[in-house]
Amino acid sequence: MTGGRGLTGSRAFLLASIVFLGLGGAPAAQSSRHVDLELVLAIDCSYSVDAREFELQKIGLAQAFRNPVVLAAIQAGEHKTIAVSVVEWSKSGVQEIVVPWTLVRDGPSAEALAARIEAAPRLTAEGATSISSMIRFGIAYLAANSISGERRVIDISADGRNNAGQKIAAAGALARAYGVTINGLAILNEIPTLHFYFEQQVISGPDAFVIEANDYEHYAVAILHKLIREIGYPAVS
Repeated sequence: MTGGRGLTGSRAFLLASIVFLGLGGAPAAQSSRHVDLELVLAIDCSYSVDAREFELQKIGLAQAFRNPVVLAAIQAGEHKTIAVSVVEWSKSGVQEIVVPWTLVRDGPSAEALAARIEAAPRLTAEGATSISSMIRFGIAYLAANSISGERRVIDISADGRNNAGQKIAAAGALARAYGVTINGLAILNEIPTLHFYFEQQVISGPDAFVIEANDYEHYAVAILHKLIREIGYPAVS
């Protein structure tokens, strides 16, 4: 059900990979399975996100993977399978893999992923908002797995701007160099114009896009539409 490295030992390996990527090299991974999409779902756990808002993100994600339209989108692909991982993040250097690479291809595997997301604890230390560090971590994490995806995407959900770590433009350039698309879900509860910042500074790569949620209560609807579009359901443009 899972691919690549799990929770144990992942931190040291991925931090080393990030350094390696920053020097212009990429670890060679032996592909053991083919999927239509490798998707890193990045959940904001910075200071601005309280316990209730964290739970609403988890619940929204779990509900989305239980939605039959999401499953139809997955099964409409060439390989009829996607690989998903969930990462919590906050300040520079603080990223935690709470759901390692999981293959989703049918109802039982989608339900199993939803259950894992719902049960995931909040593991990250609260801190600033380092979208750039999450992007760099996600690139290394994608490069290190044993999965061969037609597309590779990092899905950033956040309610604030990048205010720690590397400049966001440098992280975006690195993503483009490694063929990774960055999509965004801008939660507008604190910054009503955050979606413009995402459009101009955060998203990157082929067909990159931003979905807006007016607040955390609307996160579930926003992430559902985002996943359907991300996975590539033919009826959605």
